[in-house]
Amino acid sequence: MAIATVNPATGETVASFDAHDAAEVERRLDLAQRAFASWSRMPVHERARIVARAGALLDDRRTAYGRLMTLEMGKLLRAAEEEAAKCALGCRYYAEHGAEILADRVVLSGEEQGYVAHHPVGAVLAVMPWNFPFWQVIRFAAPALVAGNVGLLKHASNVPQCALALEQLFRDAGAPEGVFQTLLVGSDAVGGIIADDRVAAVTLTGSEGAGAQVAQQAGKHLKKSVLELGGSDPFVVMPSADLEKAVATAVRARTINNGQSCIAAKRFIIHERIAQEFEVRFVKAMAALRVGDPMDAATDVGPLASRQLVNDLAKQVDESVARGATILTGGRAIERPGFYFQPTVLTNIAKGAPASDDETFGPVASLFRARDADDAVRIANDTRFGLGSSVWTTDRDEAGFFARHLEAGSVFVNAMVASDPRFPFGGVKASGYGRELADIGMREFVNIKTVRMYGIEGATSQGSLTESE
Repeated sequence: MAIATVNPATGETVASFDAHDAAEVERRLDLAQRAFASWSRMPVHERARIVARAGALLDDRRTAYGRLMTLEMGKLLRAAEEEAAKCALGCRYYAEHGAEILADRVVLSGEEQGYVAHHPVGAVLAVMPWNFPFWQVIRFAAPALVAGNVGLLKHASNVPQCALALEQLFRDAGAPEGVFQTLLVGSDAVGGIIADDRVAAVTLTGSEGAGAQVAQQAGKHLKKSVLELGGSDPFVVMPSADLEKAVATAVRARTINNGQSCIAAKRFIIHERIAQEFEVRFVKAMAALRVGDPMDAATDVGPLASRQLVNDLAKQVDESVARGATILTGGRAIERPGFYFQPTVLTNIAKGAPASDDETFGPVASLFRARDADDAVRIANDTRFGLGSSVWTTDRDEAGFFARHLEAGSVFVNAMVASDPRFPFGGVKASGYGRELADIGMREFVNIKTVRMYGIEGATSQGSLTESE
């Protein structure tokens, strides 16, 4: 795949970039290794100050960064600006809480002393997708850098300007040269980079196939990996729910980021007692959405990121219909410049059809009916994915039942799924392993080191990351 900016709203190639050759990759890996030697020894509060400065710059530049995201991958401009603001929030969270998360934990004191330390591991390679081109990167980079690691970003090939802007962001924030670098390389170069001794760990957000390949390479070379992969998130609505709010949120949950989100609701599982009413309201709302230019404030749904995504989505809908599914609205690509697809609702979906079994990455919703809570859980869990889930009920016991039994990395009750720096984020089953965000995400890429000392008076926590503060 060429490293290029193709405007999804028009289909026009805006800019192209030469890939880094082997010599340039070698130079950057060497620079990362040298940068780690000094960055890891810098007091945590100084690293945090630089990440906080990056957050301030994200706030200051949210309009410019927003326009860049929209240009490269087609998300609504207002959503892109919100993404930049969320990145600023993520930077602030780790700048404020990083030292506390990384602090030594004293286990024994007195004559026999012992503590648990959290030390950086080195260069972390991040293989990132295009759909949230800033947020996906920041949620890895902010905790990794505060922890004392250095970052190497291999971004998706269709968002090279975002990738370069992120490198410049950390440089402008005061990070020393080599602390955060972008590698303009194709996916075929990733295996060799993982294998390099100067790379300590790898994190990937992307498809199942890409995740399997990265996990295989990381495992072969005995390196830690964290994977956030696809999702086919259930959105369950029970009879006690506020139906008006559930429908309105269902539309947003399915069309967020033009439908291109791993945690977007995709399978809508409605109790049979309210299924007909939900269907009528939901289909009417989806059909009324305005599809158009993502820079236009009046647009509800913008383009998909590429022509291939449009073709893939059309094929999934067609195959589902061939297996018996019914189209209630939409169902086709829109014939106009750019990469647009109609907001679509399917029902009567057979097991084995793509709209049932696979991730539909675009504004296509699948409707299912459930007899009761047990049946809703059965349908919700009947997937190889397990990323997020949303449940709508005002019954406390029912909410607790779903929270216990849904196989997912997160359960949201009466709200749509969203990531938040304060809470761990990730999935189970084919949605990946490991966690990003919160304290757990920060500790994914540190050496959790046991230190035991005998006969040294007052030695507890010597060598702490925070000792020099």
